[in-house]
Amino acid sequence: MSTPLAVIAIGGNSLIRDKEHQTVADQYDAVCETAGHIADLVQAGYRVVVTHGNGPQVGFILRRAELAVKEIHMHPVPLVSCGADTQGAIGYQIQQALDNEYRRRGMNAQSVTLVTQVRVDPDDPAFKNPAKPIGTFYSSEEVEAIKKENPDWILIEDAGRGFRRVVPSPKPLEIIELPAIKALLDQNFHLVAVGGGGIPVIEKKGELIGVDAVIDKDYATALLAGNLDADLLIISTGVKEVCLNFGKPDQITLQKITLDEARGYRDAGHFAPGSMLPKVEAAIGFLEAGGKEVIITSPDHLKEAVTAGGGTHILP
Repeated sequence: MSTPLAVIAIGGNSLIRDKEHQTVADQYDAVCETAGHIADLVQAGYRVVVTHGNGPQVGFILRRAELAVKEIHMHPVPLVSCGADTQGAIGYQIQQALDNEYRRRGMNAQSVTLVTQVRVDPDDPAFKNPAKPIGTFYSSEEVEAIKKENPDWILIEDAGRGFRRVVPSPKPLEIIELPAIKALLDQNFHLVAVGGGGIPVIEKKGELIGVDAVIDKDYATALLAGNLDADLLIISTGVKEVCLNFGKPDQITLQKITLDEARGYRDAGHFAPGSMLPKVEAAIGFLEAGGKEVIITSPDHLKEAVTAGGGTHILP
């Protein structure tokens, strides 16, 4: 019997606990905590592919670049390059944290990070309607000054947590490095791949060209899990379970639901755009394409979710 494969998505925001813990060292501490939960799955007999978000980290890089352009006339950094930068930097932290955890436990396991491109459609309507939040949260008091400083930015309120910049978020169509991912899995490596949803590229005259956009990491992760015929897609988030009427007196926790039920709750508008909605839609897409099971839960409940039925399970 082959070793089961779990594809695990961790959020870029989950790597930054709060405004007082945003440094690279703080982020690594958060990564190490999550790595312990992922190592539990490896110890339980799973091969893993880890994907990650990068919204706040891309925002930090862009902000540094903008200040450098303004103050010392350095060259600007394209958004697509920021995505590539974060794949390397966050991937390095996850890879190192996982391998250190494997060594501590005496496990014969090794991780590798693969910088990954994802093809998108140049005519995707998202390019005309930017909607993907990136970067830090701004209070309503800060918005006017930010807009004055960055007149080309579009800012929206994100799930009641503050205002964030939004950029185009086209749908992922093809994972360019999929053959390399499969080859590394066949060699028993655990992978960090498709970071930040992948580096968005379009095909033009037979060549790949990077474009300024951010692919939703949950949609890209679902595509990857489907391409790999994964046994399990795990989408980690800030809550233990998916809820209906979240934060209201009549809140209902969802523990085990079917694909049809997930579609029904989505269509009824139960999930917030930019928050739980893309996670549920990614789960639906994975299962509609033949996936076996999706778990949505917080990183600290990964082991409980996989071995004891915790979290929210969505089944075909």
